[in-house]
Amino acid sequence: MRHIARQGFSPFALKVLLLAATWGSTGSGLANEALARKSGCLGCHAVNVKLVGPAYHDVATKYAGRSDGLEQLTDSVRHGSVGKWGDLPMPAHPKLSAADVKKLATWVLSAK
Repeated sequence: MRHIARQGFSPFALKVLLLAATWGSTGSGLANEALARKSGCLGCHAVNVKLVGPAYHDVATKYAGRSDGLEQLTDSVRHGSVGKWGDLPMPAHPKLSAADVKKLATWVLSAK
């Protein structure tokens, strides 16, 4: 950071650049976490800890490298599932739009 400051950037400009870089790498993640919270997903799931359902990190690991991973997870969110993570069923979420389901599934799969 000092090297950048020596290039003539003001401290304010450095803060703006840092904020922009941080937002660019996490902004959609924060938005999708907010969508998960609003949709009730975080009542049963967390990113790194098993709650009622599996941790998103574990879900991402399970589907990593599968060409149909996004499709499988999208289907589970939309229609519910049972037996993939034990006997406790995951309820269907038919009121979520297809776009929101895809955003959530993509976000979950990125939780590595």
